[in-house]
Amino acid sequence: MKTHSRTVRSIAFATLAATTMLAACGGGNSRPRDTAYVARDVETLYSEAKARLDRNQPALAAALFDEVERQHPYSPWARRAQLMSAFSYYVAADYNQSIQAAQRFLSIHPGNKDAPYAFYLIGLSYYEQISDVQRDQKVTEQALTALREVVRRFPNTEYASDASLKIDLVQDHLAGKEMEIGRYYERSGRWIAAQIRFQNVVDNYQTTSHAPEALYRLTETSLALGIPEEAVKYAAVLGANYPGTEWYEKAYGLVEDHASGVTAS
Repeated sequence: MKTHSRTVRSIAFATLAATTMLAACGGGNSRPRDTAYVARDVETLYSEAKARLDRNQPALAAALFDEVERQHPYSPWARRAQLMSAFSYYVAADYNQSIQAAQRFLSIHPGNKDAPYAFYLIGLSYYEQISDVQRDQKVTEQALTALREVVRRFPNTEYASDASLKIDLVQDHLAGKEMEIGRYYERSGRWIAAQIRFQNVVDNYQTTSHAPEALYRLTETSLALGIPEEAVKYAAVLGANYPGTEWYEKAYGLVEDHASGVTAS
């Protein structure tokens, strides 16, 4: 999910603004050709990394921020550089490196005031790697876990607000995967396997856009399994919660044609 939105970027830059302004005041005018291991004073090195980030060279910026820590591990600048490195890797779309850098920052500075942003950046980096529902959804689960951690740890922050919105999208994505598998099983005549997937959507993703179809599919598969009373039950739930939808109209038609007069168990 490519979501380099203004919201995400504004949150990121708001968090790091104080750090980068300090860097801008402290450095000289020298500009290294690359990230070769040439000893430099910490202010100049940090300022060069910031300049590279400003010039839309985030991969090089990340490498230079890493050099700040490598060359000056005990400097206060090293702590700032760790988080800036994580952010630079994120901007460069090197999400695994961003996660590793943010996790390293948290392992060294767990109580730092910027810890909420580091957790948020981890969640974003997993979120950006979510692929379409036809692929394995391991990274989607990781995104959900990381975003929930942001909400749990820092509920009253802007990070939690954005994470909550993304959690809804991630859950919809996971529900879509369950529906895809369920429809495949249904097409194959594997009715019980299909029902398990559709029921999972109803039980665990009931607030997503896929819930109405899941109830319809449960109506459909119940009829295929020869248990019309269950079909009537699912159709009734569908009608109570999603009246007027196309899925209720279809479920109602199925029940009228194949389970007329049956009472839900």
